[in-house]
Amino acid sequence: MQIKSKKYNLRVLSFIAFTILFFSSTYSKVSPLTENPWQEVVISVNDIKRTAEFFIKIGDYQIINEGSISISAIKSYGLKAGMSGEELVLKAKSDDSPYIRLVDFDVENKQPMRPGSHAWDTGCYFSLMIRMKGLDEIYNDLIQMGWWTETPIASLTFGESKLKVVIFKGPDGIQIQGYERLAPPLPESYPEFTNISHPFNIMQTINNREKSRQFFVDLLGFDTFFYGKPYVDPEEGITPLGLPLSLTTESRYRTAIFYPIPGEFGRVEMIEFMDLRGLDFSNRCNAPNLGLLSIKYPVEDIFETKQLLESRKNNISIEIKTLQLQPYGNIKMISLESPDGAIIEFFQKIK
Repeated sequence: MQIKSKKYNLRVLSFIAFTILFFSSTYSKVSPLTENPWQEVVISVNDIKRTAEFFIKIGDYQIINEGSISISAIKSYGLKAGMSGEELVLKAKSDDSPYIRLVDFDVENKQPMRPGSHAWDTGCYFSLMIRMKGLDEIYNDLIQMGWWTETPIASLTFGESKLKVVIFKGPDGIQIQGYERLAPPLPESYPEFTNISHPFNIMQTINNREKSRQFFVDLLGFDTFFYGKPYVDPEEGITPLGLPLSLTTESRYRTAIFYPIPGEFGRVEMIEFMDLRGLDFSNRCNAPNLGLLSIKYPVEDIFETKQLLESRKNNISIEIKTLQLQPYGNIKMISLESPDGAIIEFFQKIK
């Protein structure tokens, strides 16, 4: 029996070695364009003060900058010359907190990026993810402030983590996905917060997970935090994504989470519904439409970033934009669209 076991183990080890070699050659890792989490998320709104109330009243966020959007920034959004707007930049109290940039473009009849915003509708960003403490109390406070949810607070298990989760829907259809971890505790290195943390993740609903993997891993050089097998709930129950109860045990989905380097922040998450087909809004993700507009990652050398992108993908044209953006000052920036229209930007401060 021992001899057979050893032979069997050798066969298993040989198979594992072959698999590793195969996938290493098929999915060779390229260097990341940045080794930093995203520095800010840009949100297009109709009323800055109304949306800022969430972050200031619930999260005790601080105002970093407010005023008119610069002419060069207006141009960088692809908007017509002469257009104007206002912006407000917020951050949580922790030193390394990314910014929340609320922008209000002076345009009549701005349209939502994701009208209806069902989880299974693809395109643009679906929700911004924030950790919370005392989620039940926050839920009650936000309902009184005019926010809403598609579901009650749901219980969720992800790996070893036991969570409470709910997606808050606020003005202009903006969605904030609140997570309260019940167990195990957050790492000791996680920045301290009272009610809500700074954002750690942003979610997209996508058409094809492999195309998204190619974009984030093969092109941008991101690492993979999670790339799970297709999943279906074993029993009916409330899901944060608002699936009808009758579909929770029938509808398969698969998810992926990527980041530039391992860490708690700067993640991008995507979910592909395999059996539900919704509307596709991937052509509506640009300004001045309302919703989660973009995320920005800092880089050391924007010209090197441009060269790397062009060397990794044929027929890609990268424009470097120069603009004034507070609180950074003058920056150089490039913008890319994910396969489902979500905008990812890379920028370098100009000294």
